[in-house]
Amino acid sequence: MMAGCGTGPVNYRFEHVSTGFALEDKLAEPFGIAVRGSDIFVADGHSGRIFRHSEAGLAEFAVGLDTPSGIAFGPDGSLFVADPGSHSVKRIDANGTVETIAGSDGTRGNADGPVADSRFNAPVGIAVSDDGTIFVADTYNDRIRVIRDGVVRTLAGGSRGFGDGPANSAMFDTPLGIAIWKGDKLLVADSGNRRIRVVEPDGRVWTLFGDGSGDLRDGLPSDASLVSPTAVAVTENGVIIIADGNAIRAFGHRSFPYLETVAGGRRGALDGPPRNARFNRPSGIAVSKGQIFVADSENGLVRSIHGPKSAASGPPVDLAALSFTPEEFRALQPGRWPYDPPDRPREIAGTLGEIRGEIVDQSSEAWFHNGLDIPGAYGETARFIRDEKILDPHAAQNFGTLRELVRTATTGYVHIRLGRDVDGRSFNDGRFIIETDGRTGKAAGVRIPRGTIFRAGEPIGTLNAMNHVHLIAGRPGGEMNALDALELPGVRDAIPPVITEVRFYEAFWAPIETKNGYGRIVLRGKTRVSVRAYDRMDGNAERRRLAPYRIGYAFARDASEFEGPGPWTISFEKMPPHEVVKFVYGPGSQSGATGETIFSFLATNRVDGENFSEGFLDAAAMEQGNYILRVYAGDRFGNISYKDLNLEVIR
Repeated sequence: MMAGCGTGPVNYRFEHVSTGFALEDKLAEPFGIAVRGSDIFVADGHSGRIFRHSEAGLAEFAVGLDTPSGIAFGPDGSLFVADPGSHSVKRIDANGTVETIAGSDGTRGNADGPVADSRFNAPVGIAVSDDGTIFVADTYNDRIRVIRDGVVRTLAGGSRGFGDGPANSAMFDTPLGIAIWKGDKLLVADSGNRRIRVVEPDGRVWTLFGDGSGDLRDGLPSDASLVSPTAVAVTENGVIIIADGNAIRAFGHRSFPYLETVAGGRRGALDGPPRNARFNRPSGIAVSKGQIFVADSENGLVRSIHGPKSAASGPPVDLAALSFTPEEFRALQPGRWPYDPPDRPREIAGTLGEIRGEIVDQSSEAWFHNGLDIPGAYGETARFIRDEKILDPHAAQNFGTLRELVRTATTGYVHIRLGRDVDGRSFNDGRFIIETDGRTGKAAGVRIPRGTIFRAGEPIGTLNAMNHVHLIAGRPGGEMNALDALELPGVRDAIPPVITEVRFYEAFWAPIETKNGYGRIVLRGKTRVSVRAYDRMDGNAERRRLAPYRIGYAFARDASEFEGPGPWTISFEKMPPHEVVKFVYGPGSQSGATGETIFSFLATNRVDGENFSEGFLDAAAMEQGNYILRVYAGDRFGNISYKDLNLEVIR
């Protein structure tokens, strides 16, 4: 159990980030979080359950919800839940009994009035005042609603957009977390507008901070910027805490108004000093007795930000044990292709880990490809490969661009007109909220509400001019090689990778040249080994160049000493962080929509998922004399190639 910071005046100190506990299901998605006494309550959007963590450990508190999101305690001790999957607001009593108090289960709409007649559109945020008034962020109606005395009314908002002012003219864009502020005001994490808004008791709306630019920038209210605020909470001494992108931020902690990042900022799962800590879509914030509790959604964890490290207790969480193995992921659901017919094999045009961009030198811009490219025809209908629930409130992104995409709980689909045919016309599927331009009548935006369910084989949309589905396997931040993690019917590969060239560089990237007619490569110090290689698959056109699944090397005095392939130094079983792309690929590497594809792997470095390190073939650690260097390239299906080179070590 995570302890508080002691007795006396409440003092929030941002000195350490700790992991308190995990929701044990590897698909769990902690979203809403609330504290009562020493107990922590967490809503799991995946399973539809509420959990309670106490000194006795983690236990189920309530079941039977759809996609529980924001949660908040009322003055009578009841727990109130915004349940977007059922388009309703729930109440849970002390025994865990669930009842609907507003909206109609399974019916989307937009209606004020008596609670039984009211309608919501996937509400995500909730807050309860001291007098029992319930405030709801009616997320995809872009409204703030009030439930009081058995009646629902709209407090502010009504159409998607940005605008401060009186209640009936103010606008929000996908409001998420809300919190009571200064007794009678409401704070709103206006996620689509990237701002924190204030709603007065009469419904008047004004912006507290955020300029809408989407940057992670600290500063005074007029200069500060947010990425995508999801949750907001207020401490006992009035400090506002925000979950923003992958960061936790605070406003009012200083003696003057200032928004600052107090923890995180980059995606990952890392405890320690707050500036080094990493989160993965934190979606819920609760504050109590000097601690900030964070529902770290995509990591499946509850974390805390607190004073000295000794303030946190409890056994460490084994993060590796919470990640799927490829075998576990394949077993979740049967496989199919993202087109019809579902069992007809297609070409594979790109795999996880391939370079995108070009490396000329160490200042070049490049990144990793994180999915599987499966070609199709322009305008062809793309389909879901699994039954999926939408959990990210902003799962649909990049509307109208070539990178338009949807990200589900375990898969992702890129380069698709979501919910629209080849001419941009809507599929007339209410699960896609498609906005139209009032002048042209054309689609102007698309949202897919949190809690939406899709079934395998149902249409996602149609292929845009990229002419392929970029298919992602794995949870966001835990992307896996789709060739490993998915059962795609009929996939075969009997063609081993091809090693075309091996190059050598000194530690500071000066090339090591071999003189004409001289059969050995002379090494005198630290040396980098670059292996140029590519893979092919059965059924692919000969021009297709894919990245091998593994690269490795070994050296020996005599060829008879090699016992088998490896050790493998570079592996693409899981997605490496983009910042280590230059640990994998050396000068000359390039790949993209146009131009030649070249993969030059730095075999002496080690990269495997989140783990990476720089390495060398170090002549100082070897005895003088002649060696054979054997470099390996292997594919996912067990085909392996190798190439031998003669070395001479001189010290």
